[in-house]
Amino acid sequence: MEELQEKITKAVSHLKESVITVLTARITYDFFLEPVPLRGIGSGFIIHEEGHVITNYHVIAEAEILKAIIPTGEIVDATILGGDPRFDIAILDLKGGGYKAVKLGNSDNLKVGQLVVAVGYPLGLLGEPTVTLGVISALNRTIRAPNITLENLIQTDAAINPGNSGGPLATIDGEVIGVNTAIVPYAQGIGFAIPINIAMRVYKDIMEFGRVVLPWLGVYVTSINKPIATLYGFSVLSGALVVRVVPHSPASRSGLRPGDIIIRVGKSEVRSADDLSALVRMHRIGETIEVEFIRGREKRSVGVELEPPPIF
Repeated sequence: MEELQEKITKAVSHLKESVITVLTARITYDFFLEPVPLRGIGSGFIIHEEGHVITNYHVIAEAEILKAIIPTGEIVDATILGGDPRFDIAILDLKGGGYKAVKLGNSDNLKVGQLVVAVGYPLGLLGEPTVTLGVISALNRTIRAPNITLENLIQTDAAINPGNSGGPLATIDGEVIGVNTAIVPYAQGIGFAIPINIAMRVYKDIMEFGRVVLPWLGVYVTSINKPIATLYGFSVLSGALVVRVVPHSPASRSGLRPGDIIIRVGKSEVRSADDLSALVRMHRIGETIEVEFIRGREKRSVGVELEPPPIF
């Protein structure tokens, strides 16, 4: 027990050196058209010594003034490098340099029951960041909140409150494996985090392209369920049925045809059209994904190199 406690305190000690408070403000107007500043607060963490920070998109959305309180207690200017509301991830750049970056983990290797810590500044409490301990309660959750649907989320019972948004979820070894989000106001006793692999994919796209460019497979699909499978005599009860393949698309060049039933992308099972869309979005342009499918009664697989969607 003492060894575990020492491990956790050591991890938290390192994380605190890279977690920041994000301060936002925008000007609104009251009934008498007098300007009134509307302030917001969230968390973030440094991923590059130059001062690149990951936080939630909803933390900085519509911000007209943006500053950060860094671990030394100083207030510095911050600018938005980019972000994408579809992933609820934004990338900031802090003024100055020589910052300490977090150690990144691999969110593809997580297991339910694994111990995790959430670090951030909930409810506007400044000074030392707040630390909560919990386990990974579930993986690959899909949450629908007003104006946004978040997929492949990590569910945890580590407390995540308003202000925690954008802070790191880390293993007890101090490796960041998620970005905490408090965008689900009705959640009680559970919290959610965006996998770090997805957040880093957004970061890499923004640094390379200036925006997130989603890859394109080039198929129109519909979900298969048990009644449909029974009616048409399909050999599987779930999957994504290819209705149309766009000519000259990655799918077309890989040999996919209408009538194929996609059942797996890489190591992940495809149970519906939504699953297929979510799994493709997790990859970047130029990557080759293995697509497993049923054609007739035969199981096949092909490699598909992802491309940007065509501009019409």
